[in-house]
Amino acid sequence: MQARKESGVTVRDTGLDVAFPDGSSAYFNYFWLRDNCRTSFNDVTRERTFDIFAEATAPEPLEIRLSDAVLDIVWHGGHNSRYPLDFLASYAAGKPRHDPADLPRRAWFSDHYPDVPRYSQPALLADPDLRKAWFETILTEGVALITDMPETPDALETTAAMAGYVRPSFFGNAFEVMTHINPTNTAYTASALELHTDLPSEEFAPGIQYLHCVANSVEGGNSVFVDAVAVANDFREQYPEDFRLLAETEIPYYCEHDAFDMRARQRVIELDAHGAVSGVTISQHMADIFDLPQTFLDLYYPAFHRFGRMLQDEKYVMRFRLSDGECICFDNHRVVHGREAYTATSGDRHLRGCYTDRGEMRSAYRVLSGTGRFK
Repeated sequence: MQARKESGVTVRDTGLDVAFPDGSSAYFNYFWLRDNCRTSFNDVTRERTFDIFAEATAPEPLEIRLSDAVLDIVWHGGHNSRYPLDFLASYAAGKPRHDPADLPRRAWFSDHYPDVPRYSQPALLADPDLRKAWFETILTEGVALITDMPETPDALETTAAMAGYVRPSFFGNAFEVMTHINPTNTAYTASALELHTDLPSEEFAPGIQYLHCVANSVEGGNSVFVDAVAVANDFREQYPEDFRLLAETEIPYYCEHDAFDMRARQRVIELDAHGAVSGVTISQHMADIFDLPQTFLDLYYPAFHRFGRMLQDEKYVMRFRLSDGECICFDNHRVVHGREAYTATSGDRHLRGCYTDRGEMRSAYRVLSGTGRFK
């Protein structure tokens, strides 16, 4: 069938060229148009209920009408579809629809602690706008302090639940960071804990981490945090080939004890859909023996070592002391964290920790932004 024009629409074999009031035009495929008729979606569940697989033949228009604001199509079979032109225009370029949670990251350095955003836990529970600000802080800066935590057993889980369901790990729903008699993790000792991200041995490492300070009266034990985005951005500029190796190569991680044997492969430097650095996955105490060709390791190990040393540069290292009633919340795929050694007999040091997923926090942020497709 040859193309024909009908009142601002060019009709083709597989779709339509639609003219917009501003003088521009765009092509839309018939399958796409029929599949995305507004009636294809249930207003309550917001899911697509139309099944294009049930159609015996390709959709074909019988009648087409274009006004200043709406494209009307009557399909063979009798179904009528109406498409607001602003809806069509938003998909004309074939690009992902706007995501309010896709925010640019702000890198920070060693002097950031006084500027870390702080939010009162009771205020967060009471104020959706404040929760949105908290989520935005994590999405852009990767770290926030939550103050005024209640002295209740479930304070941590209540706080985390504002951002999503608590995500269990092989340590359980929550974990207790204190000195253990028979530790299964270096964190459960009084030793210094090197900079790391948590649980890279899991296929999908936890996204957001929460550490609630229940008690901290020991000598030492300061927290050590680094923004891996800041480090990796500088690393990319200074050592582009090393950066490529760390961003493309998967290395093995493991966590093994009597009751579990977790293994996964991860890239040290993580990139987002735009090619920007979104964070890192790194842990010396959970790194497995690198099972890569030795000649490749001639290239990889120097890059890995150079990046690890850069993470420890004082330009990037933020040191601070968590106080009772505070909860540090951070992106476990971005903020590399650790602690200084402490004297176990000098007092009490007890942190309760848990995780939620990054995707759920982004979801919560979108809901509070009010930008869903059905709004």
